[in-house]
Amino acid sequence: MSLRSWICWILVLLLPAAAAAGTWQDVDQMIGPNDSAAVFAPDFRVLYAKNADRMQIPASTLKVLTALCAMKRLGPDFRFKTRFYLNDKNDLIIKGFGDPLLISEQVAEIAKILTDRIARVRHLILDDTWADAGIGIPGAKKRSLQPYDAPAGALCVNFNTVAAERRNNTWVSAEPQTPLLPLAKKRLSQIQPKSGRILLSSANQDNLIYAGQLFAHFLAKNGLGPTGKIRMEEAVPDCHRLIYQHRSPFSLTEVISRIMTYSNNFMTNQLVLALGADASGPPATLEKGVAVMNHYAENQLGISPEIVEGSGLSRKNRISAHMFGPVLHGFAPYYDLLTEKHGIFYKTGTLTGIQTRVGFVSHQGQLYGFAVLINTPGKAADPVTKAIAAKIRKKK
Repeated sequence: MSLRSWICWILVLLLPAAAAAGTWQDVDQMIGPNDSAAVFAPDFRVLYAKNADRMQIPASTLKVLTALCAMKRLGPDFRFKTRFYLNDKNDLIIKGFGDPLLISEQVAEIAKILTDRIARVRHLILDDTWADAGIGIPGAKKRSLQPYDAPAGALCVNFNTVAAERRNNTWVSAEPQTPLLPLAKKRLSQIQPKSGRILLSSANQDNLIYAGQLFAHFLAKNGLGPTGKIRMEEAVPDCHRLIYQHRSPFSLTEVISRIMTYSNNFMTNQLVLALGADASGPPATLEKGVAVMNHYAENQLGISPEIVEGSGLSRKNRISAHMFGPVLHGFAPYYDLLTEKHGIFYKTGTLTGIQTRVGFVSHQGQLYGFAVLINTPGKAADPVTKAIAAKIRKKK
C-alpha cells in the first residue's frame, strides 16, 4: 500500500461512527457493547461503524486475510508439489511439500503414473522434513477427534482424517474412493466413535503412517508393491533419482475456493506453512507463516491484527471491524470465491459464543464491504448481515 493510500485509510478510520449511526438504526440496534460492525462503500469509505476499533475474535473470517496474503505472495496459479525419488535398491522416497489436497483420488492417479517409471518398489520411505515435526495449532484441542483440529504437516493425505461408518457391527469406509486402512481400523477400534470423520494426530506419527499406507495400497493395486516396510527418512537428491514431481491439479485459486466453501482449518494452515517456507525456507513452521502474515498486514494493508494461526481456530486471534476494510479492499478481485446467497458474498466464523461474518453486498454492479463481529453469546451475525444488505439496497 502506498503512503498516500495508507494516509487515506487513516483518515477513513477516524471518521466518527455517530455520523452514520442515525441512518443505520436497524443495524445499530443489533450491535451490542461486546459486538462491532463496519460497512464500506465501493470506494471503501466507511458508511457505518460501531465499536469498530474494538479488537475482536474473528473466528473463521480470519481465513479471508490468510487467503489474501497467500494470493499476493504465492500467486493465484501457485500449485503444491510432491516429489518421488528412487534409490539404487528400488526404495521409493516420497517427499511432501504441504499439499492440502493430496486426497485418495490424487494418490491413485500418482500410482498409475509411477507404473510407467518403476517396475517394483521395495521399501516405501516417507520424507516430511519440509515442515517442522509435530506442528501444534493454537486453539486445537489435545486428543481431539474433530476434523477441524487436524494437524498440519509436510506429507498429509485426506486432510489427516478418516471417514468411516458402522455397517453390521463392522467399520467400513464412508468414502468409496478410500480404503479403510490398518491404522484407521486400529484407531477406530480404540476410539469407538459412533460414525463420521475422525482425525489422525501427529502423535506417534499417525498422520504420516496413514499417508504411507494409502500410497502403499494404491501402489500395490497397480502391481508395484511395496514388498518391504514403510519407513521415515529424508530424501537425499544427490543420491536418489527424481523420477516424478507431482504438481497438484488444484491452483491456489481453487484451493482457496474450497477453503471458503468448507471453512477447512487444515487446508488454511497448510497455506500458512507454505507462506513461511516461501519466505524463510524449510522447515516450514507456523511461526514463520504467521510472521509473513503480520508483515503483509502491517506493511501492505496498514493494519496490526493479532495473529497466532491462520484459520481462526484460536481465540487468541484478534482483529477489528475497521481493519477488515483494507482486507476486503484487497480481496475484492477474488470476491466470487466466497459463498454467495442472494447477492451477498461472505465468509462466516463460529466459535463458542462467537458469530462473525465478513464479505460483500452486491448492488447495482458494485461491491459494498462489511464486517460483523458478534462476540455476545447467543447472538447471530446473519440478521445483522441481512439488515446491512437491506439498507444498502434501500429496502425497508
